[in-house]
Amino acid sequence: MSHALRLRRVASRFTEYLFHFLHGSLLTTGVLVAIGVAALIGSGVLQDGTAIRRVQQWANAAAPFAVPAPAPQVEEDDAAQQPALNGRMRAVVEYVSKRYRVAAGAIEPIVHAAHEAGARAGLDPLLVIAVIAVESGFNPFKESVMGAQGLMQVIARFHPEKLPAGDPLALIDPVTNVEVGVKVLKESIRRAGSLEAGLQQYAGASDDEEFVYSGKVMAEKQRLEQIAARRSRG
Repeated sequence: MSHALRLRRVASRFTEYLFHFLHGSLLTTGVLVAIGVAALIGSGVLQDGTAIRRVQQWANAAAPFAVPAPAPQVEEDDAAQQPALNGRMRAVVEYVSKRYRVAAGAIEPIVHAAHEAGARAGLDPLLVIAVIAVESGFNPFKESVMGAQGLMQVIARFHPEKLPAGDPLALIDPVTNVEVGVKVLKESIRRAGSLEAGLQQYAGASDDEEFVYSGKVMAEKQRLEQIAARRSRG
């Protein structure tokens, strides 16, 4: 895929997710940010780290006020690559949508990404979804003071080899963010020697002897498993 095409897809996904999180009285803000993203990408400025952070700051300021919006239009080739979710994962989408007040249409591609990336890495997709829940609450525009970005709060400068073409811009794309985050998580688990210790390492909390972070993730994973199991029994 050419660099220009990849940039267009990132911009398209960014705009789609933005309109899911911004609605009603905040619609004007969404339009302005989308226009700003398009303008920055067109000029090449968005490849600068400062510009990326500025765009994410705009989105972060508006995200707490978000309410669900209509599902975005999915490109035909992307749609063809996404098989229909089974009943268990559909139940997870519905649960996450209600719990985190995010439109189901915005959650579906995240669940697809978690399922596919998790399968490639040998990780339970529900574990990946639980990490997303704890890390970002499904806000794809979140950025920490340390520079962690997106759904799985990946810090680009620590993992340049995992980024497509080594480009930090890729983390703006929610699907790519999940794919990279899963690689980081898998590596953390391998290095730490266990799931719980790996989760702690992923969060930068290896020194926490109480394993608070991993406890939060595993509790969320258990809730997701219960939701999925109820749908299976139904």
